[in-house]
Amino acid sequence: MRFLIAALAAAALFVAPVAARAPTDPSLRPGEHEVVVNGVRLWYRVAGQTGGAPVVFLHGGPGQGSQAFARFAGPALERRLRMVYLDQRGGGRSERPWNEAYSLDLLVEDLEQLRRRWGVERLSLIGHSFGTIVALEYAAAHPERVERLVLAAAAPDLPAAMDVQCQRLERLDPDTWRRAAAARPEGSRARCNPFVADRAFIDAAMFPDPAIREAVEAADAADGLRNTGEIGRVLFGAGGLTEYRFDRVDRLTMPVLVIAGGADFQTVVEPQRALVRAAPDARIIEYAGRGHFMFVEEPERFAADVAAFLGGREPPGR
Repeated sequence: MRFLIAALAAAALFVAPVAARAPTDPSLRPGEHEVVVNGVRLWYRVAGQTGGAPVVFLHGGPGQGSQAFARFAGPALERRLRMVYLDQRGGGRSERPWNEAYSLDLLVEDLEQLRRRWGVERLSLIGHSFGTIVALEYAAAHPERVERLVLAAAAPDLPAAMDVQCQRLERLDPDTWRRAAAARPEGSRARCNPFVADRAFIDAAMFPDPAIREAVEAADAADGLRNTGEIGRVLFGAGGLTEYRFDRVDRLTMPVLVIAGGADFQTVVEPQRALVRAAPDARIIEYAGRGHFMFVEEPERFAADVAAFLGGREPPGR
């Protein structure tokens, strides 16, 4: 799926080489930074307010990079928050490790090592799509380090989400549905493999408005960047990510806000509602008629909801 699940079906795309630069000292000063963490060069950018707990954005893909979020949601968020746009290993301007060292544990440990180097006790996190999985796993591993958690287009139960996608595929495209059912991996908890659908079907599931797809793709391609699909191939292959289900909900001791697109048929809303029901302190806002990239469709609304929640106030979108 180019964003989360479609990485399985997408062909690898070209990534322009990034010129080698000596990593700078990791800090939370405004601007771009590079630092080697767990043997991989990571890139991040700090922008917005200069005080308060840093708010780290974790992008989707896997491997998408932070470009689209920073371009569309960033300006409104930066007026209110101390934002850190982190490109995870294998995405954006960060390094693609030569030995394909990719796992959820490594992504979580990368973030924890950065937090320690920044010298801050607690972070707030905003995850999008695949980034919500990283955010959930970090929050479960280090609940004392997470002040508040925002999950946009969350993916807490991929087989459950795939089942809803299968139902849609069966209703809208019976021929592809039959191929998807036949391609169901042995032992999978999902009843089909919706990744056999073509790009048009996947795009329609994420983007109610094709113009939003074009805007996201243009932002993602800034400076010649592309998602190679490398990290997705590893995580969805040997990493077994298609069977991912977050099962440590009791560890979410911090307040949690889920923002879901009502017309997002990729990370469908039903598993997100289930997570909110199970979590100790969670709420959900559903943007009617919006898709997988609701922060591109309504950046000011998204920023207002997120900033209110992170500031301890009731989000206006509730």
